[in-house]
Amino acid sequence: MTKQSRDDPTQSFKPNISSTSISLPHLTEGEEQEDQINWLGLLDITSYDFPYIASLLQTAYADWLVEMTDVPAPCPVEWFATDFKGELLKPGTTYPENERALDIATEVAQACLIRRDVATSTSGTGHCIAVPIVTRHTKEVFAVLGCQIANMDEAGISFAQGWVKMAAGYFRTCFYKRFESLFVLDLLQVQKQAKREEYRRSILFQVVQKLHDQIDVDSVLTEVFERIAGMYPGAKVELLMSQDHLSRDPRVKSLQLQGERDHMCVRAFMEGRMLRTEKRGKDDNTYLEIAAPLVGKQGVYGVFHLVMPREEVEEVDLQLIGMLADTAGSAFENAKLYEQSNLLVSELRLINELTKRLNQSLRLKEVFKFATEELLSIFRAEYCCISQIDKDSDFFEIMACNIPSLSKENFPKDYGFSGLVFSTREPIILSDYKAYGNITSRLMDETGARSLIAAPLVVRGEVIGAIMLAHREDRFFSYENYRLLQVLSSHIGLAIANASLHAEVQRMANHDMLTELYARRYLDDRIQELMKRDEGGSLIIVDIDLFKQVNDTYGHQAGDKILKQVCSIIKSTVRKTDIAARWGGEELAIYLPGADVHSGYQIAETIRLRVAMETEPQVTVSCGIAEWNHDSEKISVESLFYLADMALYEAKKNGRNRTVIGFPPNE
Repeated sequence: MTKQSRDDPTQSFKPNISSTSISLPHLTEGEEQEDQINWLGLLDITSYDFPYIASLLQTAYADWLVEMTDVPAPCPVEWFATDFKGELLKPGTTYPENERALDIATEVAQACLIRRDVATSTSGTGHCIAVPIVTRHTKEVFAVLGCQIANMDEAGISFAQGWVKMAAGYFRTCFYKRFESLFVLDLLQVQKQAKREEYRRSILFQVVQKLHDQIDVDSVLTEVFERIAGMYPGAKVELLMSQDHLSRDPRVKSLQLQGERDHMCVRAFMEGRMLRTEKRGKDDNTYLEIAAPLVGKQGVYGVFHLVMPREEVEEVDLQLIGMLADTAGSAFENAKLYEQSNLLVSELRLINELTKRLNQSLRLKEVFKFATEELLSIFRAEYCCISQIDKDSDFFEIMACNIPSLSKENFPKDYGFSGLVFSTREPIILSDYKAYGNITSRLMDETGARSLIAAPLVVRGEVIGAIMLAHREDRFFSYENYRLLQVLSSHIGLAIANASLHAEVQRMANHDMLTELYARRYLDDRIQELMKRDEGGSLIIVDIDLFKQVNDTYGHQAGDKILKQVCSIIKSTVRKTDIAARWGGEELAIYLPGADVHSGYQIAETIRLRVAMETEPQVTVSCGIAEWNHDSEKISVESLFYLADMALYEAKKNGRNRTVIGFPPNE
């Protein structure tokens, strides 16, 4: 039965479970199944959800109508249902449109909503009965089920009311059955998404390593094509190159700049940034077209052109494609320079060897250390100083230097010769510092050096640092040295960028993006390593109490904010040697190397008390603690987590907002 069509705020209601985690104790198979059923029975909607459950109500009502066809009615009956506003739902079966009957049904439904109880109306054509449908916990009315029946006496009406209540109870069951199914499907989708993101990070990490192991241009391009095809099987990929690059791969084509300035790939090449647009294909499906420039230190070499189904692409995919293109650009440029260096004289062979050595390591400290040693050797300089811009402080930080008094010093970015290099973006050569007298330099003053050559470290058009080489003799460095340093600085800058990118990818793989704590996999690996080295340690599992209620009450953004607050308290409470990680959902884990369970208890209690006082909105946490030592019967990461988890379960069972120590069963 319907009177009007309703605008549904959302076409499908989805309970947000990204911050929800259910932890169950170790149970037998039958007990575990029963507990899981009980858990589903605890799920509920709130008044905040009412405007968004129209499609869910509609589906449940359709299910209910199908089931009710097999239930014999005590008399001829015409059913109707409304939402929380009293607006009639479309029944899903054909029913004669009777404006008067529809008006009566609407009036009775409104009366039922106001009274929050059974409502009955009598007219010349019969009786209309409406029963409220309420939520599981708060008993709020979110729908109304009613029917129209022929005239009958009071006893018949009383019986009909009871029968409609029974039917309403079954309608409520149909609704929650659909709701629970939707929740479980969403949970599976979240898990699938998490695995997919982990896979993407792993792929990107492998790509960075593999690309920078390649010193052949075609191998770099082949590796990129294979990785994109592996991650996005439905994508069409081609590489449009801006220069003559002979390749047997048919996917490598020439980028036509003449007369094509409005083409997306040309604009991406000219602007040096990734562009995207949606378009409809011949099959009437929506596709996303992406143009990702292949950018190196010296310029843009080409554009990756991808077309893939829109539903396969998320925001994180666009970020990964951008990072992949940047990595490929750096690797391509590195490979191209390597090829060109083979055509030069012995001096460029030296560049070739240095580049190869730099790219063998993706650790930033090793890159700086090796570059300093090689520069001192190549130029026979007495002093070498490599500095990098700290983006947070906007100062030059000395990253590598053979002058102890300058190591780890910071200088304003407009100070000395590094400041001059930064502002002009050009290398410099100085024959005699004493005769120059225009710039003050601690490097030159403290060493008594007179000759200097310096070059900027430029990555993707941005100056990220400077290299300075000095000698106490005047006119020590030649113009060839000056030119060679200019070339070498580009390789060193590229190696620094590669190592920085590698460090960032590794950080992303080891950290939870929301809380900035370590990821669970990293925690497991570190505990396993420390168990081989240490004599003992403790594990704390922290769980935010009633976190689902926080999300339901304040919304998931507030839930994320509280989760970050709790993580901030943990990070400021634990020691530098302790490892804090997000274990799952709102559960956090802290491993305390070398600490016994009593020390762990003090830290857990500090965290618990601080959370209760410092969070807004206020929440509490429960903590479970376990320890291991070489006297323990079973020493493993799994057994340690099991004991701590059981202790956490006890803390939850005994009232929450408390800390419980877990002991092995024989204790």
